[in-house]
Amino acid sequence: MIIFLYTDGAAKGNPGPGGYGIVLEAGKFRKELAAGFRKTTNNRMELLAVIVGLEALKKPGSQVKVVSDSKYVVDAINKGWLKSWIQKGFKGKKNIDLWKRMIPLLQKHQVTFHWVKGHNDHPQNERCDRLAVAASEQPGLPADEGYEMQNGV
Repeated sequence: MIIFLYTDGAAKGNPGPGGYGIVLEAGKFRKELAAGFRKTTNNRMELLAVIVGLEALKKPGSQVKVVSDSKYVVDAINKGWLKSWIQKGFKGKKNIDLWKRMIPLLQKHQVTFHWVKGHNDHPQNERCDRLAVAASEQPGLPADEGYEMQNGV
């Protein structure tokens, strides 16, 4: 069975308060996840959404179709950028902590990445966007420690 992992990230101010939204679907199963952070970037939230969604999967070797409106995330995988970044030790790249967190997840599951145009009436993408924005607007948001450590916040 294919697991569909729909994701979206949001950040107001970029950097600013941000969040991610996830919809997981497999057959009749459906689960939604979301979280927010006090200061982060849109790209970090797009990437973290995929990571958290993959981390939520219990069965290794799952067939997963990631559907995202993030060219940054989808192209990094589909165009081989991530492999090149790994070979070059991530020199000059951002979000290294998250990319390194994603690598074992890509090895654990059979993952394909598919891009969809954002804000284009795709029901799951629209739901993920609403989840991400709502998460970013919660009071008392925690730190995105990776972002704050990298940027001396």
